[in-house]
Amino acid sequence: MKLAYGVGELAAAVPASLSAFFVLYFFTTVAGLNPALAGSVILIGRLWDAVNDPLIGWLSDRTVSPLGRRFPWMLGGMVPMALTAMLLWVVPPFQTQGGIFAYYVVLSLFAFASFTAVQLPYTALAAELSDDYDERTTLIGTKAAFSIGGGILALLMAQVVFGRVADPERQYALLGILSAGLAIVMVSICVAGTYRRYWQAQKAHASLHPPEGFASLLSDLRSVFANSAFRKVLGLYLCSWMSVQVTAAMLPYFVGAWMGLPETHFAQMALAVQGTAIAMLVVWNRVAHWTSKRTALMLGAPLAMIALLGLITVHPDQVGWMYTLGVVAGLGVATLYMIPFAMLPDVVDLDELQTGRRREGLYFSALVFLQKFGLAAAIFVSGQLLHWTGYDPQAVTQPAAALWAIRLLIGPLPALLLLGSLWFVHRYPIDRDRHRQILEALEVQRHR
Repeated sequence: MKLAYGVGELAAAVPASLSAFFVLYFFTTVAGLNPALAGSVILIGRLWDAVNDPLIGWLSDRTVSPLGRRFPWMLGGMVPMALTAMLLWVVPPFQTQGGIFAYYVVLSLFAFASFTAVQLPYTALAAELSDDYDERTTLIGTKAAFSIGGGILALLMAQVVFGRVADPERQYALLGILSAGLAIVMVSICVAGTYRRYWQAQKAHASLHPPEGFASLLSDLRSVFANSAFRKVLGLYLCSWMSVQVTAAMLPYFVGAWMGLPETHFAQMALAVQGTAIAMLVVWNRVAHWTSKRTALMLGAPLAMIALLGLITVHPDQVGWMYTLGVVAGLGVATLYMIPFAMLPDVVDLDELQTGRRREGLYFSALVFLQKFGLAAAIFVSGQLLHWTGYDPQAVTQPAAALWAIRLLIGPLPALLLLGSLWFVHRYPIDRDRHRQILEALEVQRHR
């Protein structure tokens, strides 16, 4: 069951990783958008997500079907998600900046909505497949392993395609086709492999029914944001995920423009970070079992901070030092993928104790939105700063201001964001003992 659940993450992880690593570069260098417009495309789509994420989460909580609450959304959204993931990497036949910009804006609205329809119900499954504190950590750890593995797979796909196809437009179009096909296969495997356990969980919670009526969406949103533990998880995740995404968006520019290395080094550097992170998931899962989820992140995040701060010291002749810092970053990055999502099911249990309702979809919609908003904000800020500092994708040598912007964006800014995540996790109130008390109280409440 855990393996089948984890496999489902690849449906979103591969296209999301391709976007994180390549979309800004693709928009500016291949499609021909200026950096400011390229960043704005993603930001507009994420503003739309501010509406469709909570709406889809709320609707999936209320869905009644023979397949349960989550599976109809996953199965219904996988084909539109695959199609839009493919079209995202197609250069439109427009000659003007306005035409290209409009094409990608419209496409992004459909792409982000279909992505939400699949990814949000899939993510919410974690809170329903198990009530156990440690099993949930393992379940989310498996999801995180496939999330990081999806990033590695995306990079390997890119390396193979870039090595075999010379034309840039064909390169990215082929990557889109591959990620689209993978999404359909992985969602299907996930649904088939988790159906039995999920259906048992649905029967256990069959007595919990939220009130009907659209007006309650706004009251439900106010209610979940009133949850103090939930706000801590949101703050933690926003800071940590934006840190990861700013670094990922800047990595091609850092390797190419600052270090003066061919693009193969970009993929290898990303693999150094991601490969170390996926190996460390087992270690951090053990740490979380021995101590707590909060302790694991407070130990891991500082390692990533040290590595990110070190990147600003790297000079073009220090390739080995660059890779060393990439490995150190990977040691801590693993906790950023795993811990916030492992904390949220415990918050959902607390909410059920307080309200008598299971609202996984609504809670996870906030984290899925932040996941996408973090990527959009990272790309928007990066694009704007590159534009303001005079970055020219066609130039052999970049202005000194642009090079400084790249170095600051890949290191000190993400490290500062991680410092914010440590503040939020320090204040997170649900540890192992508190969660056990919540489950005991829920047992009494459910059998009244």
